[in-house]
Amino acid sequence: MKVLIIFAHPAFHKSKVNKVLVDGLSDIDHVTFHDLYQEYPDNDIDIKREQTLLSQHDLIVFQFPLFWYSTPSLLKEWQDLVLEHGWAFGSKGNALKDKWFLCAITAGGPRNAYRIEDFHSHTLHQLLSPLKQTAKLCKMKPLPPFVVHGTHAIELTEVKKEKVNLLKLLYELTNDNFSFEEAEKYEYLNDYITKK
Repeated sequence: MKVLIIFAHPAFHKSKVNKVLVDGLSDIDHVTFHDLYQEYPDNDIDIKREQTLLSQHDLIVFQFPLFWYSTPSLLKEWQDLVLEHGWAFGSKGNALKDKWFLCAITAGGPRNAYRIEDFHSHTLHQLLSPLKQTAKLCKMKPLPPFVVHGTHAIELTEVKKEKVNLLKLLYELTNDNFSFEEAEKYEYLNDYITKK
């Protein structure tokens, strides 16, 4: 399986968590790491190039810090431009059909803050529903997210543990050791990978 990681972080130079998480991802066989803010500093997205990249991979990962309950702006612009009607969706838009999709997210709040009865009044699954529905509209198969919570206070040792989990997940995906059917039962892919 070939994995495309579409990474979007507008303040990567200030990141303490994503810097650790993404380090070395481009060195993994069958993984393409694609940093949108590095590729398009002027926001001039090459639509055909992006569509070609998508076509060449089996699993698409959106990796980003959760900003105001959504993606960073360039990733939203990417979706608006690249996922064209007739290519990605619509009766003749089958370019992404049967590809897998997941989000790898960092979030400032702790996991228990993302519950209906707690601080954010929504689960993370509810907040990510537009991305999941986008994937479904494009005839893709969405998986649960991989999430690192509490990034404002997290210790480096915990970040490194999550990095190990992310690497394990990517190795399983690229070496066909991943059970999609089993993974879909979990709230987060972190839970799937640590309970194996």
